[in-house]
Amino acid sequence: MSPADQLRRDRTDAGFTILEVLVALAIVAVSIVAIGSVMSTNSRGVTALENHIALVETAQTVLATEIPQRKELAPGSKAGQLRNYRWQVDVSPVGGDWEPPNDSKVGWTPELVKIHVRSPTGAQVDLSTIRLMPRSQQ
Repeated sequence: MSPADQLRRDRTDAGFTILEVLVALAIVAVSIVAIGSVMSTNSRGVTALENHIALVETAQTVLATEIPQRKELAPGSKAGQLRNYRWQVDVSPVGGDWEPPNDSKVGWTPELVKIHVRSPTGAQVDLSTIRLMPRSQQ
């Protein structure tokens, strides 16, 4: 063996020490755990967002399909279930029992329509709107 080969083997900086390898592995392990945590949080957020969108879409469907036409709209409650989502529609006069004076020429009465939808997971959404009903002529 030549003196040059002997010098290369005896150098202390010829490779990584076991301590350096362990520190590098610890850094890689912490990085992998952090990435896994971010992915898990992201997945839960996406699932929650999808559930919220389904809840709002169901509320909009109830709003579009379950509220009767103006001539059939009357104060009261109506409830049902759509795709495992429970809903309830409440129709009541705006401002309680207020009505325009009988001598006025107002042909419409505003009615408050409240829609409450509850998902199978317990999440809830409430929508409110005003509908004008033909006023009964006395």
